[in-house]
Amino acid sequence: MKKKAISVKTEDESAASKGATILMIVGIMLIAANLRAPLTSVGPVISEISYSLKLSNFLAGMVTTIPLIAFATLSGFAPRISNRFGMETTLLVSLMILIVGLFIRPMDGTASLFLGAALVGIGITIGNVLMPAFIKNNFSDSMGLMTGLYAVSMNLTAALAAGFSIQIGQITGHGWRGSLGVWIFLAALALVFWLPQLKRQKRTTNLQRHTEVESSVKTAIYRSKLAWSIALFMGIQSLVFYCAAAWFPKVLQSWGMSAVDSGWMLSTIQFAQLPLAFIGPIIASKMKSQVLLVWITALLMAIGILGMIVFKTDFIVLWCISIGIASGLAFSLAMMFFVLRTKNGKDATEMSGMAQSIGYLIAGCGPPLFGMIYDYTQDWSYALVLLLVASLSLLVFGIIAGKERTI
Repeated sequence: MKKKAISVKTEDESAASKGATILMIVGIMLIAANLRAPLTSVGPVISEISYSLKLSNFLAGMVTTIPLIAFATLSGFAPRISNRFGMETTLLVSLMILIVGLFIRPMDGTASLFLGAALVGIGITIGNVLMPAFIKNNFSDSMGLMTGLYAVSMNLTAALAAGFSIQIGQITGHGWRGSLGVWIFLAALALVFWLPQLKRQKRTTNLQRHTEVESSVKTAIYRSKLAWSIALFMGIQSLVFYCAAAWFPKVLQSWGMSAVDSGWMLSTIQFAQLPLAFIGPIIASKMKSQVLLVWITALLMAIGILGMIVFKTDFIVLWCISIGIASGLAFSLAMMFFVLRTKNGKDATEMSGMAQSIGYLIAGCGPPLFGMIYDYTQDWSYALVLLLVASLSLLVFGIIAGKERTI
């Protein structure tokens, strides 16, 4: 009887453990779903926002850039906050901040638009920095698979946000305000599913105090050529993505495409990211060097952008698919570099914070610079040259980051 009782207890514990793991995976995917959709929903309605609030192209670009500034300025603090309050609690607070930002952003006036954008940026920043390390800590034997699921969830909702942004505004009857405000419900859902992780944090805090090693790269990381290459790779691929998210719909509209179709072209880029966003981390995790993947990424990116410059809307689906595949692989590589080029979860958090802080500082310059180039030249092709140069730079820094070694 005693052995039977022990067996039943073990089976119950095993079932509970599996249930907790599934709940954790759902929580990870829901947080990931909130890390791009609030930003990609802006691009298709940027013209409507500009007209409604009488914004210049530069200020319109700031709607997307303000969150990137938050990424750049706060990413370095996220590891410290996580160490102080725990990773699970910090991620929960980030969702609360995101919800407040999504509530404020669609309100009347330019001030609420920019304030809401800043809060959205703060909420997303924490998730961006901590999630790769959270995956490394909890899924060390399946980092590639979990990073793939994380990336797919992020890019899928980003694609849906871009594709249905205008329609959502029409359905809600509130125009761009409805398009931006609806994502508060997804953030609230993520919050609900993340709450159980607080219990897990309480159970593991004491164990972590005795078993976790301290980061060995807190100061050395800023003197590392490898770390800087990862940061620049992260920044350049983000610059291309956020310029596309903020401006591609307007570029295509200026070339004669309808607002709805231009939104779907942005969605095409997002959907094209999905296969490589999923299998990219799995492939990268099985390779000692990821240099070959970097070459593929840079070439596809350059082909897509050059195709837009030369052919404009002709074969536009082909160019969007090329850019999308490259973007999905570039993002996956950036996430994997955080964990493959570090020795433990603490180091991965530091690497993620440093790379995203510097990377998003670079990315944040993209959308307003893209708009300023057009304002000066009145030709979107010159602005697209910025992204062509970025794709070539991606190759240079990716080759350094892709070689097998750790910081």
